[in-house]
Amino acid sequence: MSAVPADPTVVHPMPEQPRVVLLKPLVTSPLIDVGEFSYYDDPDDPTAFETRNVLYHYGPEKLVIGKFCALGEGVRFIMNGANHRMGGPSTFPFPIMGGSWAEHFDLITGLPGRGDTVVGNDVWFGYRAMVMPGVRIGHGAIIASGSVVVDDVPDYGIVGGNPARVIRRRFDDEDIARLLAVAWWDWPAQHITEHIRTIMSGSVEDLEAAAPKHQ
Repeated sequence: MSAVPADPTVVHPMPEQPRVVLLKPLVTSPLIDVGEFSYYDDPDDPTAFETRNVLYHYGPEKLVIGKFCALGEGVRFIMNGANHRMGGPSTFPFPIMGGSWAEHFDLITGLPGRGDTVVGNDVWFGYRAMVMPGVRIGHGAIIASGSVVVDDVPDYGIVGGNPARVIRRRFDDEDIARLLAVAWWDWPAQHITEHIRTIMSGSVEDLEAAAPKHQ
C-alpha cells in the first residue's frame, strides 16, 4: 500500500481531537494568510482563532503564517490596531468614548505601524506566547511558553522570556544554511509523506539525501 499524505483541507485533522484545527481551511479574513498544515491547539473553541487569538487586526497590515507551524494554546498575535498615540501628554483614546469626543477621531487613525507580522515555516509556539506587531519570525524557530516577542527571531532560533531573547540556535550557521536550501516544507506532499521519519529525526545530511532530485 502506498503512503497517503494527510489532507490539508479539513478543519479537524483528527476528528477525535476537536481541540486541534488546521488554520488554512479555517480562516476567512483576507488579512490572514496561513500555509498548509499549520495548526492551533486549544480545548476551548479553537475555531474562534481569528477573533480570540489575532487581536486589534483592522488592516491593512497582514498576519502571514507559513506551513507546518504548531501553535500552542493561548498563542496571541497583537496587531497594529492596538497602537495608541504617544506623542502628546496622554495616550488615552478619548474619541472611542463617543459624544463630542468622537469629533477628534482623526487623532487615533493613521498611527504609524510596524508592517506585516510574518511567521516562517516549521515554527513552534509554546503555551500563551504573545507576538507583538510587525515581528518577523524565521523558519524553524521555537517560541517558548509565555514569551512576549517584540523583536525579529532568526531562523532556527529558540527564544524565551519577556521581552523574548535568543536562548540559542538549534543548529550552527552552516547547517542552518543547508536546511534553508533544502526547504523540506516546499517538497511535494507525497515526497514529504515518504520521508516523515527523516524530517522528524534524521540528520541534516539525511535530509539533504532525501530531497527531491530536482532540488
